[in-house]
Amino acid sequence: MVVTKMAAGVIAPFTIGFYRWVIAGAALTPFLLGPVWRARASILPHLGKLAILSMLGMAIFQSLAYLAAASTTATNMGFITALVPLLTIGVGAVVLRERPRAQALLGGLLSLGGISILVSHGDPASLLSTGVNRGDLMMFVAALGYALYGVLLRKWALPIPPWHSLYIQVLVVILLQLPPFLLTPISPITGENLPVLLYAAILPSLFAPYLWLRAVGLLGPARASIFINLTPVFTVVIAATLLAEPVAGYHLAGGAITLAGVMLAQWRGRERRVTTSSRG
Repeated sequence: MVVTKMAAGVIAPFTIGFYRWVIAGAALTPFLLGPVWRARASILPHLGKLAILSMLGMAIFQSLAYLAAASTTATNMGFITALVPLLTIGVGAVVLRERPRAQALLGGLLSLGGISILVSHGDPASLLSTGVNRGDLMMFVAALGYALYGVLLRKWALPIPPWHSLYIQVLVVILLQLPPFLLTPISPITGENLPVLLYAAILPSLFAPYLWLRAVGLLGPARASIFINLTPVFTVVIAATLLAEPVAGYHLAGGAITLAGVMLAQWRGRERRVTTSSRG
């Protein structure tokens, strides 16, 4: 989130959104084009689902994050992203027909209270008159899309190796990002924005999606998303250090309440899984 915020001042959202995936695709092609082509018979039946996953996890999430960075702070973006575990429970209830527990509902209300403190700068009542910041709202939609991405990964459980799946999704997102790239102002690549672009193309575009695919496959979306709770912790520290973003009392209060709600929503589920496993 910190690098996304840094990009907001030096490169247009759809410029970095397109170039990062082109670079990622170029890096993967020498290693994966041949294996994916040879496995095309087993991949083609799932191409539509891979396209949906690419749209949710890469195109929508990243595009909204870059757009949001222009009107909100990296700290807010980190805390709103921390809602992904809670949103995963809600989306799972709809898509997977997993009935949410009372703790999940209570945790949801608690997290919403925390987010309201965060996005209103400590004055939730002001939301009735001023509404929610545009950037914060876009990050919430991005988090919702990423939660759906994780749930669909579990629901579909595509029989495709993670690197093959990632490569196909990268190729799809390049096509999805091409129209907005061509229809919006294109930023020139400079010495100032090149490091940000290369970072975005390598770590968040290649290794993070691969590790997320592996984590969801091994742990399931709900358990894997628990680790997203660490995002705001790292974001606050790095944003304060690199961007000199002030950390106000409402950040700490709203963030703590939000994370408490997320952990409350998940705590009983983890305990139940351990109990079930011990009985087996």
